[in-house]
Amino acid sequence: MEMQEFKNMPYERPDMDALKAAYTQAIDQMKNARAYADARAAFFALQDAETRFSTLFSLCSVRNTIDTTDEYYDGEMKWIREQSASLIPLRKEYQTALSQCPFRADFEAEFGPQLTRLIDAALKTTDPKIVKDVIREGELCQQYQKDSAKAVTDFRGEKCNFYGLLKHMESTDRDERRDAFRAWASLYAQISPRLDDQYSELVSLRDGMARKLGFDSYTDLAYLQRRRFDYGADQTARFREQIRQIVTPAVAQIREKQRVRLGVDKLLYYDEALLFPEGNADPIGDMEQLVAKARKMYGEMSPETDEFFGFMTKYRLFDLETRPGKRMGGYMTRFAAYKAPFIFSNFNGTSADVDVLTHEAGHAFQGYLSMRSIPVSMLCGSTSEINEIHSMSMEHFAYPWMESFFGDNCEKYLTAHLIGALAVIPYMACVDEFQHRVYADPAMDAKARRGVWRQIERKYMPWRDYDGEPFLEEGGFWMQKQHIFLYPFYYIDYALAQMGAFEYYGRMKQDRSQAWQDYLTLCRAGGTRGYFELLKVGHLTNPFEDGAVEKCVGHVIEEISQRY
Repeated sequence: MEMQEFKNMPYERPDMDALKAAYTQAIDQMKNARAYADARAAFFALQDAETRFSTLFSLCSVRNTIDTTDEYYDGEMKWIREQSASLIPLRKEYQTALSQCPFRADFEAEFGPQLTRLIDAALKTTDPKIVKDVIREGELCQQYQKDSAKAVTDFRGEKCNFYGLLKHMESTDRDERRDAFRAWASLYAQISPRLDDQYSELVSLRDGMARKLGFDSYTDLAYLQRRRFDYGADQTARFREQIRQIVTPAVAQIREKQRVRLGVDKLLYYDEALLFPEGNADPIGDMEQLVAKARKMYGEMSPETDEFFGFMTKYRLFDLETRPGKRMGGYMTRFAAYKAPFIFSNFNGTSADVDVLTHEAGHAFQGYLSMRSIPVSMLCGSTSEINEIHSMSMEHFAYPWMESFFGDNCEKYLTAHLIGALAVIPYMACVDEFQHRVYADPAMDAKARRGVWRQIERKYMPWRDYDGEPFLEEGGFWMQKQHIFLYPFYYIDYALAQMGAFEYYGRMKQDRSQAWQDYLTLCRAGGTRGYFELLKVGHLTNPFEDGAVEKCVGHVIEEISQRY
């Protein structure tokens, strides 16, 4: 496809008949291949057809999330999800043919054993018997996105969604922070009955799919779906315990310092976002100015980032400003046929806007590199434990350019960024343990889930005080994390990845050039190897090893103690 600006990329409903015919042909050719060259040709012919489909799917999905009220793209997403689910039988037949192909060893020799590991895992996690369940899961996720996106309230004369309220929750005026916090909590309380129902059905649905596929629980299925070949739930639990022992006490000390700085008797939830009594560091400039500054930063960072971000800005491969009806959150996706990454976000006038131009751009940078160097599309991206190292490390590599974004408040931003990166880790552990608890008892009702959440919060975040706000005091805070609804078990990955990012940051202080080369090597490796192997490729510590958390975060805790 000829490259053009995102807004001009043509969308048309994918030709599913052509895609099904491509699958049928590839199955026949794979089964009857007389030489590796024949099987290889069949593999790449189908990949081309899948690339055309995935590009249209991604284009439709992005436009749907940009405006969840757009009925056309809402309908197209529903249709595509149904059609994609209906491909499961053909996809499984093809995967079986590839897995059992007499030239399997040749594929492994050329592309590595990770390719066939992915195929074998897919065979265990997909089956025609769950087609209807997959379709329903997609419908529920889409409805959740719509319900959360359209939730708005009037706050001090301004119509605000969840993101619009966040900037008020960083105000130096404590009354404004409190009122914004209450409005924010009220928004969730209002839609919580619908969200509770959606989540209950999602949990039941996912548990049912796991059992239909022969798994003892959804947790086992989810680990395999997330390509966690190298570790299991027991290792994850031990990693969380390292967080509780090392990170939680460090953050508790930071919160006490924050209480003293702010001059309050008790640090409440709506105080946590304000680190400095005179105000946090906000970026200088509007969206276009921030993008221009990012263009200059990446132009100076390295030849590779210069080429990458020039491509992004030339073709306007981002949608950054928050608007009513826009889906919450931020993400990076790919339009594979164009070899083009895309960045989606919700700017709100805080330092988080700059974090998007580093974090999501880190994902996009890796995608840009891998789509141009790795021929097998399913190996271009790795598991999220690795993918998030790409993004989180870029946030730290960008530090030398932060003065252009924050001016005299640069040091304040850097301090806040380090504190934020550390302080969120116990929350990540909360989200992970919560999901393990929920899927271990899928019949748990909404009230019990909230009780479990509050119990876990007190374990990892003992400083958290909701100032008597009923909805949150009873455990409603978990609802604001869309990963729990949309991407089950995807969140501890951020904590695992932050270990690698902190490790690179420590090396940057000693030898930035070598740290950058290791980072580039990891990015270029994409998903061609397993998680533990890729850590070795990037010269990173395995975070599951005893003492790994302390090793990776120790220097950060020390730096924060000097800065704050």
